[in-house]
Amino acid sequence: MKIFCIGRNYVDHAKELNNPVPKKPLIFMKPNTALLVKGRHFFYPDFSNEIHYECEVVLKIGKNGRHIEPQFAHRYIHEITLGLDLTARDLQRQCKAKGHPWEIAKGFDFSAPLGTFVPYDEWKDKDIPFTLEKNGNVVQRGNTKDLIFEFSHLISYISTMFTLKLGDLIFTGTPAGVGEIQKGDLLEGFLDGKKLLNCNIR
Repeated sequence: MKIFCIGRNYVDHAKELNNPVPKKPLIFMKPNTALLVKGRHFFYPDFSNEIHYECEVVLKIGKNGRHIEPQFAHRYIHEITLGLDLTARDLQRQCKAKGHPWEIAKGFDFSAPLGTFVPYDEWKDKDIPFTLEKNGNVVQRGNTKDLIFEFSHLISYISTMFTLKLGDLIFTGTPAGVGEIQKGDLLEGFLDGKKLLNCNIR
């Protein structure tokens, strides 16, 4: 199982981090040891002092495919949920400043909390609003209609370089409003008002 993540896929998020808006999908990956499921707590690691939340719609691939045409790409989405791309921002800045890869800032253990998956069929061809609350306050609002690269484009593009397999995940990008987490925080994600994600920071 592979975990693909898309960076800077909302214009407002790219701008808030002073990054250029990409012309092609910006892809990075997390190992499967990054997954945090079933509402388990996230324990703040001792190698970072600045971990940020990034809430994203996550796609689960339902069948194998490569070189998928965009018009058929939606057939490869089985389920969706919300996930957090937790980022050690301090480590990321250090790596970027030296021109180094920054997997350590994105792919560390349990850096990908996942919510409960729901069937994609009920969302097909719809704009999907979502929110993230921190301690009961909305900190991120997003809608898939604002994606720079929509689902079908992402699946088609990724499949030209990587064979997509049953169970692979695609984190589709985060909207503006990313911010820092602290011990004691509660993060809750809602897909069109339905709570799918719950993550306590310890």
